[in-house]
Amino acid sequence: MSAGFRAVQWNRHKLVYDAVLITGIVLYLAAFLIVAFRIFPADPPVTWEIQRLRAFGSCAFIMVTLILCIGPLARLDRRFLPVLYNRRHFGVLTFCVALIHAYLSISWYHGVGKIDPLLSVLVSNPNYLSFIDFPFEIPGLMALLVLFLMAATSHDFWLAFLTPPVWKAIHMSVYAAYALLVFHVALGVMQTDRSVYVPILLDTALLTVAGLQWTGARRERPGDDGGLLQDGWLPVGAPQEIVDGRARIVTPPGGERIAVYRHGGVKLSAVANVCAHQNGPLGEGRIIDGLITCPWHGFQFRPEDGCAPPPFTDKIPTYRLRLDDGTVFVDPRPLPPGTAVPPLLVEV
Repeated sequence: MSAGFRAVQWNRHKLVYDAVLITGIVLYLAAFLIVAFRIFPADPPVTWEIQRLRAFGSCAFIMVTLILCIGPLARLDRRFLPVLYNRRHFGVLTFCVALIHAYLSISWYHGVGKIDPLLSVLVSNPNYLSFIDFPFEIPGLMALLVLFLMAATSHDFWLAFLTPPVWKAIHMSVYAAYALLVFHVALGVMQTDRSVYVPILLDTALLTVAGLQWTGARRERPGDDGGLLQDGWLPVGAPQEIVDGRARIVTPPGGERIAVYRHGGVKLSAVANVCAHQNGPLGEGRIIDGLITCPWHGFQFRPEDGCAPPPFTDKIPTYRLRLDDGTVFVDPRPLPPGTAVPPLLVEV
């Protein structure tokens, strides 16, 4: 094995985070069941069992929506960072809620037949070539499988074992899961339920996620200019334009973003913008106690060599800087992770 397993390191923040999540889930389920019979039509009558599975299903959908909103919200306002730190806990609880919804649905609609309930889900509706009559349970099960893969690999052991790029690719599939859930809802409850609340919920969720993702992406783009000089170096800007303790992010054509940090007042250092932990945007972090601190989960690296402080062994690539006629330039060719580069000294 290339990675060692360590038990979850519980702390007060994680306990409070999980307690708030569980309390929110319980309150939502209770509120849904209290008001559901008032807002959904009584003809045909809806049973307690159906309202119960709807409560868990809508809760899971809202939770996935919130998960997709956390990232851009944290980018737009640093006050959301505490919610981002333990987002994996949010994801695991979302899978649990979705699993309960799937169990209640399958047992209620397919649990009394003569064939296996899971097989019944696959064969009870053969209209796989029809769009309107397509078996809506299938995209729901596919989304549940994606959520399972994400929950099962949420521990840092899998991050180290699979490597950050592979791990991130798996967890980026949450967007595919969300699309499948939208398909599941649109083909399911919206076909049999004439209530206006479901399309309102669906449209609001889609617009919120799309709007925040677009706004967050635009917020990330300032500084992504870059036109190379003839000798291949990338202009960063004047030294005084870089705030002490913060970074300016530049992007070489076809390359990975580079974070140019100012630290100690008069020193500039350049590192890869990708955190070695979960590929977080290092350039959106800040210097804390002399260390570049990732805004996602607080992982830290020395600006001079890209090494995490002992006992941690993570490393990120570094870059060379130079000052030419009042403008800072960075060599876009990354040095091996952990390579020491003397800081560029500039005037205050």
